[in-house]
Amino acid sequence: MDEIHLERPFAGSRMLRDMLRLEGQPVGRKRISTLMDRMGIEATYKKPNTSRRHPAHPVYPYLLRNLEITSANHVWAGDITYVPMKRGFVYLFAVLDWASRKVLSWRISNTMTTDFCLEAVQEAIHRYGRPEIFNTDQGSQFTSMEFTKLLKDHQIAISMDGKGSWRDNVFVERLWKSIKYEDIYLHAYDTVSAVKHGVGRYLVFYNRNRPHQSLDGIPPDAFYYDKLQKQDWQRRR
Repeated sequence: MDEIHLERPFAGSRMLRDMLRLEGQPVGRKRISTLMDRMGIEATYKKPNTSRRHPAHPVYPYLLRNLEITSANHVWAGDITYVPMKRGFVYLFAVLDWASRKVLSWRISNTMTTDFCLEAVQEAIHRYGRPEIFNTDQGSQFTSMEFTKLLKDHQIAISMDGKGSWRDNVFVERLWKSIKYEDIYLHAYDTVSAVKHGVGRYLVFYNRNRPHQSLDGIPPDAFYYDKLQKQDWQRRR
């Protein structure tokens, strides 16, 4: 289901049922609906994770529309995705530098709490400084007082996708697709520790060696550090 939804985000429970049946999986629509709810999947909403708003939390405006983002640490983005295993599932949160596509930090959790997101953002800030803007969706983890306070304490502007607008955070969506098709679906990890090891190994490759067409074939690490050096040189002039 996770793989099909990544390719066909418009598919609802009836279409998912029929597509799975074509693949030899005799499953009913009720079972599909139960799994969609558990995974946070909604038709036409390209996110295999739970990103439901909390009615008491404030939502911040989207700051990236028509904004030119070419420098490292200008904009960071964060998101959570669902990671299936042979039995059960876990959640993956990552912090991404928008301009270079570099994954700055990540965490695995078996619950959808805010804690593991906070840990990853704190690690990214400790290792790389702070961005000017941090963009997320409107999920309750990101609108929580703990998460927004962390960003405000570091004087980081808060940006949030429009409701149901997965394209507002499209580079993170592309990261999820790469991780799933190039690692997770190939290995079908059976333990949480195996997921952590496998994802960690893949992200080292992703940052250091995986060429990106949008970066003229340059891996994220090379692009990120080259941008930082040029930015430092321009400040010194």
